[in-house]
Amino acid sequence: MSQLTFMLPDGSMRDVEVVQVLNAGYAGRDQEHVSAHIAELAELGVPAPSVTPALYPVSPYLAQQTERVSVQHGRTSGEAEWALVVDDAGELLLTAACDHTDRKLEVHGVAWSKNASPDVLARRAWRLADVEARLDELTLRAWVTHEGAESLIQDGTLAELLTPAYWAEVLRERGELVPGTVLISGTIPMVEGVDQFAERWRVELADPGTGETIELGYDVVPLPVPIG
Repeated sequence: MSQLTFMLPDGSMRDVEVVQVLNAGYAGRDQEHVSAHIAELAELGVPAPSVTPALYPVSPYLAQQTERVSVQHGRTSGEAEWALVVDDAGELLLTAACDHTDRKLEVHGVAWSKNASPDVLARRAWRLADVEARLDELTLRAWVTHEGAESLIQDGTLAELLTPAYWAEVLRERGELVPGTVLISGTIPMVEGVDQFAERWRVELADPGTGETIELGYDVVPLPVPIG
């Protein structure tokens, strides 16, 4: 089980003892665009989901606040996302997240690929109630680093994704909107021509209305060569 701690804008701290982690997939609001994306992925060998949007449970210990992600090979990458977190008091929080995914394993099963690396979360969060009225204006961006040079790889707004309220209702209907729940949103498109297999990922969730930002960043570190 994983323990997370978030700082809110007023300086107060919220603890979360993680009991379940759920990764949304194919979670764009424009489901026609999602269908086209699924067709593109199928050409690359990624199996299509049985329904969209999809929801993949992952091991609770994979929700981490870390600056380092260890990987087994060079075909892994992050995805800029928001995370809905139910804190230990039952309040809904919103923060930035990056779902690091094994792209080699993805062709064998998306759920497997989601369980191969952590969901990295930021250390700051907002109360969902404080930003929900302007949710679609919030921006989501990601940058990757290659040989010390950083490039923008994702740039969009939360209007492109299904809302936290949508997912909260899904979980409520399933009896799963409980303290310790972490739901990762699904991602926005990547910029064409930018190499996603990077040595570092950085994600920013920003509120243009207040100028506040929530950021995370981590290095992607290859594991040593195995013996045997």
